[in-house]
Amino acid sequence: MPAPELYTKFARVWIPDTTEVWRSADLTADYRPGDAFLHLELEDGTETEYKLDPKNTILPPLRNPDILVGENDLTALSYLHEPAVLHNLRVRFTDSKLIYTYCGIILVAINPYESLPIYGTDIINAYSGQNMGDMDPHIFAVGEEAFKQMARDEKNQSIIVSGESGAGKTVSAKYAMRYFATVSGSSAETSVEEKVLASSPIMEAIGNAKTTRNDNSSRFGKYIEIGFDKKHQIIGANMRTYLLEKSRVVFQASEERNYHIFYQLCACAHLPEFAPLKLGSTEDFPYTNQGSSPVIEGVDDLKEMQATRKAFSLLGITETYQMGLFQILSAVLHLGNVEIKERGSSSCAVSDESGHLAVFCELTDISYESMAHWLCHKKLKTATETLNKPVTRTEAVNGRDALAKHIYAKLFSWIVGEINKALSTSSKPHSFIGVLDIYGFETFEVNSFEQFCINYANEKLQQQFNMHVFKLEQEEYMKEQIPWTLIDFYDNQPCINLIEAKMGLLDLLDEECTMPKGSDESWAQKLYNTHLKKSSHFEKPRMSNTAFIIQHFADKVEYQCDGFLEKNKYTVNEEQINVLKDSKFTLLVELFQDEETPATPKTAAPSGRAKVGRTIQSVREHKKSVGLQFRNSLHLLMETLNSTTPHYVRCIKPNDIKAPFMMDPHRAVQQLRACGVLETIRISAAGFPSRWTYQEFFSRYRVLMKQKDILSDRKLICQNVLERLVHDKDKYQFGKTKIFFRAGQVAYLEKLRADKLRKACIDIQKTIRCCIARKKYLRIRQATITIQRYVRGHQARCLCETMRRTRAAVIFQKNTRMWAARRQFRRQKASAILIQRLLRGYAARLEYKQLVYEHKARLIQRWVRGFMARWRYRRIKRAVLYLQCCVRRMQARRELKKLKIEARSVEHFKKLNVGMENKIMQLQWKLNEQHKENRELSERISAMESHNVTEMEKVQVQLRILQEAEEEARHRGDKVSSLEEELELVRQELEKNKAMVAELNERNAVLMSEKDEMKKLIQDQEQQLTEKLDLPHQDVTEQLQSELNEERFRYQNLLTEHLKLEERYADLRSEKDADLSKLGHNRAESGYNSSQSESIHISDLTGSEVSSLDKEDAQQTAADLSLLLKLQRRIAELEKEKMDLQNEMDSKEEQLQQERTKELEECQRLLGAERDYEALKRQELESDNKKLKKDLQELHQSLGKGAGSKARSKAASPGGQTYNVLLEQLNSTNEELEVRKEEVLILRSQLVSHEGFKHKETAVEGDSGDSSRSPTFDLHELNEDGELWMAYESLKETNRLLESQLQTQGQTHEKEVESLRAELQRLRAELDQEHKMLSDSLELPQDARIQASLQHEISRLTQQNMELLEQMGKQDKMVRKLKKYLKIYTKKFGDSEGVHIDQTSPESRVAESGRTVSIVRKERDFRGMLEYRREDESKLFKILITELKPRGVAVNLIPCLPAYILFMCLRHADYTNDDQRVSTLLNSSINSIKNVLKKRGEFETISFWLANTCRLLHCLKQYSGEEAYTKHNTPRQNEQCLTNFDLSEYLQVLSDLVIQIYQQLIKVTENILQPTIAPAMLEQETIQGVMGVKPTGMRKRTSSVHEETSHTLESVLKQLDVFYYTLLQHGNDSELVRRVIKQLFYIICCVTLNNLLLRKDMCSWSKGLQIRYNVCQLEEWAMDKDLQGSGARESLEPLIQAAQLLQIKKKSQDDAEAICTMCTALTTQQIVKILSLYTPVNEFEERVTISFIKSIQILLKDRKESSQLLMDPKIVFPVTFPFNPSPVALETIQIPSSLNLNFLIRV
Repeated sequence: MPAPELYTKFARVWIPDTTEVWRSADLTADYRPGDAFLHLELEDGTETEYKLDPKNTILPPLRNPDILVGENDLTALSYLHEPAVLHNLRVRFTDSKLIYTYCGIILVAINPYESLPIYGTDIINAYSGQNMGDMDPHIFAVGEEAFKQMARDEKNQSIIVSGESGAGKTVSAKYAMRYFATVSGSSAETSVEEKVLASSPIMEAIGNAKTTRNDNSSRFGKYIEIGFDKKHQIIGANMRTYLLEKSRVVFQASEERNYHIFYQLCACAHLPEFAPLKLGSTEDFPYTNQGSSPVIEGVDDLKEMQATRKAFSLLGITETYQMGLFQILSAVLHLGNVEIKERGSSSCAVSDESGHLAVFCELTDISYESMAHWLCHKKLKTATETLNKPVTRTEAVNGRDALAKHIYAKLFSWIVGEINKALSTSSKPHSFIGVLDIYGFETFEVNSFEQFCINYANEKLQQQFNMHVFKLEQEEYMKEQIPWTLIDFYDNQPCINLIEAKMGLLDLLDEECTMPKGSDESWAQKLYNTHLKKSSHFEKPRMSNTAFIIQHFADKVEYQCDGFLEKNKYTVNEEQINVLKDSKFTLLVELFQDEETPATPKTAAPSGRAKVGRTIQSVREHKKSVGLQFRNSLHLLMETLNSTTPHYVRCIKPNDIKAPFMMDPHRAVQQLRACGVLETIRISAAGFPSRWTYQEFFSRYRVLMKQKDILSDRKLICQNVLERLVHDKDKYQFGKTKIFFRAGQVAYLEKLRADKLRKACIDIQKTIRCCIARKKYLRIRQATITIQRYVRGHQARCLCETMRRTRAAVIFQKNTRMWAARRQFRRQKASAILIQRLLRGYAARLEYKQLVYEHKARLIQRWVRGFMARWRYRRIKRAVLYLQCCVRRMQARRELKKLKIEARSVEHFKKLNVGMENKIMQLQWKLNEQHKENRELSERISAMESHNVTEMEKVQVQLRILQEAEEEARHRGDKVSSLEEELELVRQELEKNKAMVAELNERNAVLMSEKDEMKKLIQDQEQQLTEKLDLPHQDVTEQLQSELNEERFRYQNLLTEHLKLEERYADLRSEKDADLSKLGHNRAESGYNSSQSESIHISDLTGSEVSSLDKEDAQQTAADLSLLLKLQRRIAELEKEKMDLQNEMDSKEEQLQQERTKELEECQRLLGAERDYEALKRQELESDNKKLKKDLQELHQSLGKGAGSKARSKAASPGGQTYNVLLEQLNSTNEELEVRKEEVLILRSQLVSHEGFKHKETAVEGDSGDSSRSPTFDLHELNEDGELWMAYESLKETNRLLESQLQTQGQTHEKEVESLRAELQRLRAELDQEHKMLSDSLELPQDARIQASLQHEISRLTQQNMELLEQMGKQDKMVRKLKKYLKIYTKKFGDSEGVHIDQTSPESRVAESGRTVSIVRKERDFRGMLEYRREDESKLFKILITELKPRGVAVNLIPCLPAYILFMCLRHADYTNDDQRVSTLLNSSINSIKNVLKKRGEFETISFWLANTCRLLHCLKQYSGEEAYTKHNTPRQNEQCLTNFDLSEYLQVLSDLVIQIYQQLIKVTENILQPTIAPAMLEQETIQGVMGVKPTGMRKRTSSVHEETSHTLESVLKQLDVFYYTLLQHGNDSELVRRVIKQLFYIICCVTLNNLLLRKDMCSWSKGLQIRYNVCQLEEWAMDKDLQGSGARESLEPLIQAAQLLQIKKKSQDDAEAICTMCTALTTQQIVKILSLYTPVNEFEERVTISFIKSIQILLKDRKESSQLLMDPKIVFPVTFPFNPSPVALETIQIPSSLNLNFLIRV
């Protein structure tokens, strides 16, 4: 109990609460002994009083400091009690989302009710090899501890997983088994793990059911033993089952179901194969519809049935056996439908109207009459006879149900036995790890026989757990030499004796079962009589006589006696079993075979171990009671567990509504009490629960020490400090390596430490505040003086300014007043003059108006008087004329009358005729004279007519000429009129143009100013366009590069898998040879060349497959190897085509980008040309308008002159001067129009190209306004007939055409890019298909794989043959051409070649004659080849590869000497055209290198042969004769190229070998570095004084303090130096070295970050500072080695961001946004995980709130990334080996004598 002095003000305590079980409160006043109340303040601010018991004065438990909340181990808490445990689990579970917590040796697992990404292979690899306390709690940590102890101590292990239904026991056991299968290291034996996991669906179907607490509750217990061999690899497994709940077959409570298999069968009733079973709906069978809940939400029974059948098949149970199982299960359902009716008071009969009994007998193939008889009768045996006695209906129904339960139990046992057969192995396991999945302590409202057995088993397990805990405690105390004091603990042995001892509950139950009239009531009375008031663990309920209460270790449980006897005794009628044994159904008979032979009880333990000599007749075996069988199997289980080292996993069900990450305190406390966690805490609290090493205590509490206390001996320092701080020596004990503290002492020390730090902080704050205040005062004083100086200066300046302003104001006033007076005078004077002027004007206007008025009046008078006079005159004139007319009319009338009278008289006629005769005579004479004249005239006319005809013809010609002239003149006149009209339009347009020109002149200045801005804007736009074009190009390039890396990564992964399979094949081959040698069979070694080694792919081989390798045919193996080699070559070709396509894609995109930029520049220049052209066009319009005006004026003048007079009209006639001038002007105008038309056509055709080129030239010169940008022809010669406008419009159309062409071209390029992408996608799909087919073929058996590969190869070769035929046709033509050229060249060089031979032959003769003289000449003419005899070939490989020591060669000789020697030998084989030697040389070299790397896999050897293999590969390329490689050679090296053989296929083989060596190098370096990374990067305290160690629990963990044996960062850097300089010394390419360093940095980042994500104690601010410092050291190392551009720093980016995340502020929304912006290399899960794990080392730090973490998740919810939590350290970056030609001349290489290669002859 804590000391009362700790209950001070502000201390926090826990008080009981009905809602939350325990509630936190703060003391508001100090507690003094004797106080009756504690004054408390709850967390919600309410104040209350806590009443204390005056008798015992038990104070409420204290709350641990916040720094200890959320610890991985509950025993690390300073105050160990129930509320502390509950609070710590709640914080970890609900706030940090951590489901695992240690409690000493127990792993507490809380069911999260949702899937978590913490069980992947990456997590398994992270926990593999780690100490249990180094990582966060996990089921994998328990598995690793068990596996490690098994391997180290050679002792069997057990993992005991317990908990109530729905707590997650089965899942925990499954993950433990998965861990063992993964870390066992045997990839070929993972099928055992798969079979174990495949047994889960079967066991869940036949052993799990829906209950009120769990939809998939296991209704049995199981113990799985996983067997391991001496290499600690899984070789088999075995399963035992316990206490199957058989009663569930015939009875289910409300809202519960029967076993899942029955509902799965009913769901498949509609399938054809299930038709003979005559099943129906679950509602049709009483055994499946009693719970009224046939459906589980989210579960499809049909799909579950498919999974069950698949699991049966995987375990080797055939379809026939499966249908037999389903037939028996269906028979059980039909048996439940058999109705039994009463027949009298003591007999009954079967009523089989529905036919279910007939169906049952048909399915089981038994006699209907026998089964119907024995269902209603039983056999009684007496001493003399046997009687058949009828039974009552109740007894018959119970017998029917008992038979159903017995059949199901036998079937369950048979299935378990078959699973064990599938999991068994022929060899005996060297050790095993057992996984016990057993029910936890159960208590319900109604508890029966099943709960009694379950709680009995938990009592036994709890006893074993208590003994184990005390054993560990005793070992720890003895190890540290601490006095061992007996701790009082709860011993449940009396409770166990109550159940299993003599006259215990089980004995009395068995005794009652043997009584003829035994009943549950009589058994209860026996219990009361025997144990009531005699055993403290047995009680009787007050209100019941058929129930009893047992005080278990967890709680009191009341059991109802109803049904105990029936469930315990064997009630199956033997005659019914005999009827089943007589069945013709083979599987049914097989179920009951074990009853005829001696065996152990298989109902409880089907695969249990029988004791020697323990044999009982099976005829009586089934007579054993269930309780006795369970007790025996439980004793066997306890013996097994006691012989192993146990590990405990306690599963907790947080709530009953299955809500994720929600904890119900009442349910959690109930389970914590039941599973023994609180008992463990109580035991730990009774002793010394807190344990610190001396170094940890010194590092943590150094602040409590004085300088004089610091000594060299840490133990002495700690003793002195504790004696000074803690006066009660019973509160601590000093061990050899640790200090042991009582409960609460660590909290007391933490309080002292916090007080000391708080006091130090106050002192620091005081000093700093004083310093700040002093600096502030001095700063204010200096500022005040400065302000005064400036203020005074300002005041003086203001005074001066005021005086100056006053004087200026006076002067200003004087001048202003003078100006105002003058202005007033001038204004008055102007007003007077204005008034005078206006008055005088007004008077003058009045006078003028008067004069005008008088003038107008006189004018009116004049006109009126004149009008009156004219009117009078006209009136008089009309009257006179009228009078004259009247008089003259009267006189005419009189004269008319007189003439009429005269005409009537004869005399009048006579007078008239006298004159007429004379007239007729005259007329006759005149007529004759006229005739004469007529004749003369006719003669003259005829003469004239002839003359006139000739003249007329001339006139007609002239008339025709005149008419044409007139028409032309008329046409000209029309033209002139049209020209006039056009001139008028031009004038109007000219006026508009003038206005426009004026406006343009105004805008011209603005445009000129904007011109420079536009230039800058255009340049900016060009840059933006270039950047925009660059961005997609970069995106596409990055995408293609990533796809290429992905493809390369896949290919290299395939090579890695191939290497592993090859190694596995070699191991199996060697094992097979060893086995054969043991059996006495001698076999020759099989040939194993390079092509075979490169193409062998062996899938997972079991022991039977290895034994069958002797029978494989060599021809099939060779075919398979060649086939796979071709597949590999095809993959290489596809990758090469993909590289070519990518290069072509890059070039296309570069061309497209260049063309787009050029087109944009041309468009911009053309737009500028258009602007300049418009300005020139306006100038041309003005000049042409002026010219046309002049011409039109001349025409008007000439026309006006021609129309002036008649003389001029004569002159204007054809042939006149004016007419000729007009014609000349019109002709010149027509000619000018024609010229303009031609110029317009020229302009249309040349302007675009000419102007474009001119602008390109001027753009290069940089002068946009230069005259060279204008066209070369004279624009002033153009007219304005509309042709220039048409040309301008055509220019615009041309520009539009160019733009459309640019767009079309861009679309074309885009289509080409899309087509290339589609082609790339197609090739990738083909490559994926090849990979898929290759992987599929690897999954097939050997024969099927060969057949599938052959079929695929045949189809592929057929297609290739078609393509090759086409290529051959083309190559034949090329060969014929080359033959012609060859003939010509041979003729040309024949003579010279003969001369060369003649010249060299004397030298050869000299060489033969004088050996010493020719040495110098041969070296001078050395061809760079080495010759050896065929019998020396094996010796060459042995000396040069197998036995060569890399260290001596690398130090003393030139780098890559073996590669040069091999290539020189290869050159000689090529020179001699020896194909067999070439093949042997390359194949043997590759195989020898592989064997060397396999035998000697150290880093130095791998680095050496990586360099040599790369150099050999580069030499093959350099001397291949291909132009891409020979351009780097010297002429002498080109002469030494290979001539006879094409070794391109071996290039791919060597490239694959280089990749394999590189991956092996990375693997070796990773194995060397990995153990040192986490201690160096996380645990070493490189910055002294920053780190702090928190209290630790019972789990040992790797301390973060420095130890002598721990790895440091300096050791890591030294190891990196070794790697770096070794790679360079062996001659590896610098790019390859950079790749290796980048990979090593990535491994460092992965291991460090993964450890950080899995270690809660490492997530703190100080640890982030430590990581950042270590990363800086790595970066400095890389800079010293000039590795900045290798990507090594980028590979550390996730670790850098994680360190920054630990150090950054984590409170506000701005902090969350800053974190999201900063942590781009970390995934959302990693960020959230680090924030959740963030743990303050000191109480001054604050935890990250849940709301802040949720805000981070909201901000990052749209981020697309991988869902994997940990980084994968197994990822190897894709590596390429760029061609690196060798500058070394082959003829200069000297072979040292130390290599003993004297048999090599230089050629």
